[in-house]
Amino acid sequence: MKKIMMFYMNGCPYCANAKKAMQELKEENQNFAGLEVEMINENEHPEISAKYDYYYVPTFIVDGRKVYEAHPGERFEECKEKVREVFETAL
Repeated sequence: MKKIMMFYMNGCPYCANAKKAMQELKEENQNFAGLEVEMINENEHPEISAKYDYYYVPTFIVDGRKVYEAHPGERFEECKEKVREVFETAL
């Protein structure tokens, strides 16, 4: 399995959607259950987030490559599908 990193910010509704999507996907698909996601708060660890090219959170990095970056107005269903793609990339 490949390393997954998720950049997030406290209070971000899109980050909350991504966390909910991760939980649901792990419950729905046993293949995803063992995936571990390193959660990085960009405000607490700016030295780590500065190494990656993204603007919006949540952003998911798999094996050093950006796989998903949320966008304003994104609905939960879209977020969940993108998180599924992140998980499939990591398998």
